[in-house]
Amino acid sequence: MIKHCVAALVLISVIAASAAAAPFVPPQADGFVGLWYGYTNGEYYAGGLGTFPQQIHPMAYYAADAGEGGRTFFVYGGATQASPTNLLTTISYYDHATGQVARPRILNNKGTNDGHDNPSMMLDDDGYVYVFSNAHGTLRNSYVYRGTRPYSIDEFETVLTLPGSANFSYSQPWYVPEQGFMLLHTFYQSNPARRLYFNTSADGLNWKYNWAVGGANSRPSLAAMPNGNYQVSGMRGQTVGTAFNTSVDNDRRTNLYYVETSDLGNTWKTAGGVAVNTPMTDPGCAALVHDYQAEGLFVFLKEVRFDSAGQPVLLYLTSSTVDTNDLSTPRTWHTARFDPASDQWIIRRAFESDNNYDHGTFYIEDDGTWRIIAPTNAGPQAGKTGGDMAVWISDDQGANWEKTSLLTHDGQYNNTYARQPVNADDDFYAFWADGDASPKVSLSTLYFTDKDGTGVWRLPTTMSGDFATPELAYTPVALPEPGTVCLLAVGGGMMLIGLSAKHLRPRK
Repeated sequence: MIKHCVAALVLISVIAASAAAAPFVPPQADGFVGLWYGYTNGEYYAGGLGTFPQQIHPMAYYAADAGEGGRTFFVYGGATQASPTNLLTTISYYDHATGQVARPRILNNKGTNDGHDNPSMMLDDDGYVYVFSNAHGTLRNSYVYRGTRPYSIDEFETVLTLPGSANFSYSQPWYVPEQGFMLLHTFYQSNPARRLYFNTSADGLNWKYNWAVGGANSRPSLAAMPNGNYQVSGMRGQTVGTAFNTSVDNDRRTNLYYVETSDLGNTWKTAGGVAVNTPMTDPGCAALVHDYQAEGLFVFLKEVRFDSAGQPVLLYLTSSTVDTNDLSTPRTWHTARFDPASDQWIIRRAFESDNNYDHGTFYIEDDGTWRIIAPTNAGPQAGKTGGDMAVWISDDQGANWEKTSLLTHDGQYNNTYARQPVNADDDFYAFWADGDASPKVSLSTLYFTDKDGTGVWRLPTTMSGDFATPELAYTPVALPEPGTVCLLAVGGGMMLIGLSAKHLRPRK
């Protein structure tokens, strides 16, 4: 009885806080500055982590109907040059007609240096922009903001305020056509600490389930395996799919799982169509894609995508160590694609990098090309989070990969956590941040690139007007193609090397 009363009071406070909120004009930032964050004082992972982590997604959305050429809206964990470790929930957009970015606006000051509080975002069918402000654990509030006009960031209203006792972490909002919002997320509690939940809403304003955990009509739990779970997700059509692992303890996570829903969580099934009861508590349940624990390997999730037939493809990394100072152990990237003909997952090795928290973004394009943009080159701070961004291409569903270009090079800091906009347009195909990946606070700058990798553009750290044109920061290096030959001048002679550089198409 006491538990239900407490839950009811929490719910009442949530509704009251949301209903009382009036529209507000977010103040403009001085420019684009990302958050510098170091977990465990930077010894575990650190750097420019304004677009971190992979469990918070999407962070960008291309809206073709916004303006003449469309706009790519994006959120990130912002900061100021004076306070690079104080997280500001920040939003902006890239105008595809003008090639300029809007001066960023600050939705809130989270009052923390914790990059796990970074925001995610989504647009509904009417073009309203929603921003989901996360909380890491139960110490801070979570918020949902909604733009007051379609395709605009000039004014917002706070449509939901959740106290720490009923908040969300690692939000992954998806707007499912003709159905509404599916919000996958985590709530921190005991036994297990990280439990996967979801909530749904037809309009983003009124949520189907109560946010208080354990009360009447409380939000459903998706997975609650021993020691908890992490997840990443994706959407195609009306299907939302989520891949997750299970924790051995706080730092070690293993195994690979996948389930999907096409009815906003009323039912869940495996990729092969086997019904799954939730919450999933058994590590050996039907959702298991591969038992990596039996192989002594840890699993670090990256992304979920779908191929042209609607079958899920998972991107993830495996490692035999969680020691970030271990520079000799390879971190191996894999894809797992479900094949309905054999009712099996086809798991293929892709390539290697040097840190478990190297994160890249994965594209399955209309012509069948698989593309990954990821910091797989060591960069100036080898072995640390991130590195230099490279482009990898596969034309045979991940059987073979070719590194075609190096987007960043010869910089001061590592680049990390490349993120992909929903409906990504060619001119703003991925964005990320850089920063000192050692336990040393630095300024963090944000960048973006186009589909063809013709350049990497820096978002301006200082702005005086409402719009500014990004400047070219890196000219990507095209890597040699198999089967061609070129001559390289070395000293007074010539050296024959195996491959010639690709031609890069000029940016339109």
